[in-house]
Amino acid sequence: MMTPNQIISHSQVPVTAELAKFIVQLQWSQVPKNIQELMPILLIDIFRAAAVGFKRPWTESIKRLYANHRSSMNSHLWFSKELVNINQATFINGVASGGLDWDDSHVAAIIHPGVCIWPAAIAMAEITQASGEELLLAVLTGYETAIRIGMSIQPEHSLRGFQGTPTCGVFGAAAACAKLLQLTIPQTQNALGIAATFACGLSQFFVSGSDIKRFHAGKAGANGIEAALLAQAGLTGPPDAIEGVQGFARAFSDRFDPKLVIDRLGTYFPTAWISLKPHASSVRMQAAIEAAAFLSTKISNTEQIKSIEIGVHGAMLGKLTSNTPVDFQQAQLSTPFAVAMALTITPQRKGPIALSIDDYEQSLSNHAIINLAKLCQCMIDPEVEAKTTTEAVPARVVCILHNNERLEHFIEFPKGCPQNPITQLEVAQRFISVAQPLFGSAACDDWLNHAMHAKDLKSVQALLTLQPLAQ
Repeated sequence: MMTPNQIISHSQVPVTAELAKFIVQLQWSQVPKNIQELMPILLIDIFRAAAVGFKRPWTESIKRLYANHRSSMNSHLWFSKELVNINQATFINGVASGGLDWDDSHVAAIIHPGVCIWPAAIAMAEITQASGEELLLAVLTGYETAIRIGMSIQPEHSLRGFQGTPTCGVFGAAAACAKLLQLTIPQTQNALGIAATFACGLSQFFVSGSDIKRFHAGKAGANGIEAALLAQAGLTGPPDAIEGVQGFARAFSDRFDPKLVIDRLGTYFPTAWISLKPHASSVRMQAAIEAAAFLSTKISNTEQIKSIEIGVHGAMLGKLTSNTPVDFQQAQLSTPFAVAMALTITPQRKGPIALSIDDYEQSLSNHAIINLAKLCQCMIDPEVEAKTTTEAVPARVVCILHNNERLEHFIEFPKGCPQNPITQLEVAQRFISVAQPLFGSAACDDWLNHAMHAKDLKSVQALLTLQPLAQ
């Protein structure tokens, strides 16, 4: 618990004002080359997830609800010619992107920034007729804002029951939209202040299941757009909305380190530590899935397995360790269930396994996988704890066979983390694998060329050309 003196000192660090200044003043020429090269990769990865997510029932439900909402400020639904109000377009595109748990992640901030920021920024870039470079720069300011705020309050923020993606993502969306609207520093500070009031998102879904996590990102993106537009219209937010004594950080966490928000703003970019995920599940589960997939090659039949031990980080216990997920969403957040899937499915596949949204849905009715998940025991592993960093979460999987043979594998840097990245070529291949059946080879190749050279686009319209093949 903070002392009164700590509260006062934190409120004296002008976090909200410093972020606003950074958002307005950052220029593309100041961005390091590795970050410039990363931004198109993140763009392609978000569209890959959205291409799969648009036909999911949760996205379709929200689309039916909002598809007729139009105003004087409309933008496109991705993969469609439909135009709807900018807020609702962002909501729907964000749900399509973020509803799969197959999107980018930042381990230290405990958030998925891209699914909040890209849909909001692309919608706003349509309205403002921004160039590709302006879009990428705005999105980067959004990532930096959301990630830095997340790092300053985690993990206590999550332990209190909040999901950082929407609570911090709304700041990122507001920042990106403020940049595209070319708001002044005071206006941008107001946008962040308004976003602080719009911040929301609870984590009860970890315990009880439900669809709620699937539209957290979409709502955060829409709220970020609204915060920026309200600030443009002259509405104000508290100038110290993040760091104030009754501001966001104090209300949403038992710990706040303002230095993590403002440290080397504009010269050091924690966006560099983004992870991309091979598997449609939590970033903290990726290593366990990878270890299980490796062990599956050593076992001729899962019926040989007597028990499974999964060495995890202590922060995963309770949230990501259910043996009996109650629904589709919770299955994607169950390390035992994902490990059981990897052990069962890997021998049936060619090449590296990637557990997809369809794999989870189909496995929920697979009794062999359900029963195998019940044999798993998640436990705190000292080596996992020692080697967990702000960029990667390791895991150990041990399969004990009925003949008492013990098969073990440890993954320190799972595929997709910054130390073992998914390359630009691999990101492109992942996009093609899911998008080509939906949109056709020529259209996907054309879109991919535009996305890889997004900096050179005169407008974002080239990113909105993909249309479903005629049935």
